[in-house]
Amino acid sequence: LMADPDEAIQALGKWYALYQKLLEQENLLDFSVIQLEAYRLLTQNQDSVLAPLREKIRYVMVDEYQDTNTIQERLLLLLLDEKKNICVVGDDDQGLYRFRGATIRNILEFAGHFPRGKCAVHSLTTNYRSDPGIITFYNGWMDGSVDGFSWQGADGTRFRYPKRIEPPTGKPALEAPVLRVSGSADEQNWHEEVLDFLQTLKAKHLSDWNQVAFLFRSVRSDKAKALASFLEEHGIPVYAPRSDLYFDREEVRLMLGAFLFIFRIFKEIREKWESRYHPLAVWDFYDSCLGQFADRLRQPANKELKDWCVRRFREIERMLDHNTPLDFGFSALFYQLIQFPLFSGFLELGASSRDERPARNLGIFSQLLVKFEYLHHIQVLHPAYLEKNVGDLFNHFFRYIVDGGITEFEDPEDTTPGGAVSFMTIHQAKGLEFPVTIVGSLNAVPRKNYSELDEILEARHHDRPPFEPLERMKDFDFKRLYYTAFSRAKNLLVLTCQEKRTKRGKLSTPTEYFHKFYATLPEWRAANLSALNVDAVQPAGIKGRYSYTSHVLLYEGCPRQYQFFKYWEFSPVREGPMLFGQLVHQTIEDIHKAVLREQPESVTEDNIRLWFDVNYANLSHKERVYLAPQIREVALGHVLRYAERKRGNWADIRGTEV
Repeated sequence: LMADPDEAIQALGKWYALYQKLLEQENLLDFSVIQLEAYRLLTQNQDSVLAPLREKIRYVMVDEYQDTNTIQERLLLLLLDEKKNICVVGDDDQGLYRFRGATIRNILEFAGHFPRGKCAVHSLTTNYRSDPGIITFYNGWMDGSVDGFSWQGADGTRFRYPKRIEPPTGKPALEAPVLRVSGSADEQNWHEEVLDFLQTLKAKHLSDWNQVAFLFRSVRSDKAKALASFLEEHGIPVYAPRSDLYFDREEVRLMLGAFLFIFRIFKEIREKWESRYHPLAVWDFYDSCLGQFADRLRQPANKELKDWCVRRFREIERMLDHNTPLDFGFSALFYQLIQFPLFSGFLELGASSRDERPARNLGIFSQLLVKFEYLHHIQVLHPAYLEKNVGDLFNHFFRYIVDGGITEFEDPEDTTPGGAVSFMTIHQAKGLEFPVTIVGSLNAVPRKNYSELDEILEARHHDRPPFEPLERMKDFDFKRLYYTAFSRAKNLLVLTCQEKRTKRGKLSTPTEYFHKFYATLPEWRAANLSALNVDAVQPAGIKGRYSYTSHVLLYEGCPRQYQFFKYWEFSPVREGPMLFGQLVHQTIEDIHKAVLREQPESVTEDNIRLWFDVNYANLSHKERVYLAPQIREVALGHVLRYAERKRGNWADIRGTEV
């Protein structure tokens, strides 16, 4: 890249080299580098590493093969012995991860890696999930029979396996399993239509709101967020952790308001900023948070909190007057605030996982504060740095997060918690199924997903010629994306939008790409749904993973502490004792690893000291917490005494590690 004549390509090469250097300095690996290092490990050590691996591996099986990238495919093929026992499963129609480097050619060209006739292809074309009418609808979306779409290239290459999905024989079909719920073009009544539809559905067909899932291209769009807010205002709970509604939540706004109330110095910081630069849009948001918190402080029930906040504010003023630091930082203030009923009330559990959202959101707030203190080396409030620290907190750190958006807590093992309709992206929904699936974002069009740089890189630097034509990628990806959305539906598929028309009366929303599919669908009010039977959502049934020391012992010692730090993921204030324990633990683990590698002779005092020093350097750099020299010697003494007690008797190490 650095040798390319184009300066922009040279810059890419230089940035990547710098990035690699930074990773090495920070002792880190990202996922791409892990793959690259694994590939180098196998190719550069074929006799010592690759050959023994091949002897142990009899079969290679890969799921979701359409989402693999080039280096992953090379790794997989490297592992095969002469028998070539590999089975891959995938659906080229659901290849959604080009933006992560995935390439659809891996599954479409898979058979070409083997001698002709040696690779068997078995098509699994029966859909046991969806109503037959839903299957017919999305078959038409993909095969071109409705809109004339072609998956063939100019040279005759096909960019999709030809297929037709079928329901199982004898599966009953609903009269109208695919509907539309629309706001008319001349009225802004889409929200009311969706609300009426959901309420009617709930009254006649639903046992729980979680049987309904809304799918959007982005849940952060203004349309999706406005709909979620409207439904919640009208009594329909919405689970939308990725909708960037974090800073709309009451518990978060009140906590921000409390910090603004205590750090009144921010008013002066704003005035100085405005005199030098310009007002920040986020200040209006801060003012509303402060106003909301002040309103609560005026209530008699919160008098104790008000008195406490005034004491803290005056304490900070005295600190500035007397130039003496306090013994707490921002995160410690947070933990003091949540003792009061205004905040502790958010930590009470209700009947469903949705009721935990306030506690989870406060846990995220604690993580943000601890991260800020980590980034700015803050352990206590100090008069010399208070103005800078408070300015950085509100004018930079929180400002960027408010502007960029932040997700709320999301349980990866429970995507449709009871008691709420789900809002999620189509990418999130991949691999899942929902009894009632409502697909929005019908204002979307295929978007160009490559730049001029991509064209140069593909032409000059890719190690194999291009596969899909660059100019057609956006159309292929658009079809695959909405096919994935439509095929999530089990009992009922709904297309929804606020219809819009041009001045000439032509429908502009939904866009032309949906016209021929949308126009034929019955409106929900006219559809006969008397025979609709909506399946219940099945629990995931995934068991949690727990360790004895990190979970069981902590729970037995204090269930409330376990709830805060393990379950709700509140971030503990970083302190030296935690570093001390990690340092001892990791160095003993280094000893165990040497023994398990059958190198017990390497467990010498000199090596233990070396491992200890390396661990301390990495941990202290990562945590930005440091131990005094005499404390480090105490920690090292623990490790040396452990090794001395073993006296070379390592027979129980494997069992200990297990």
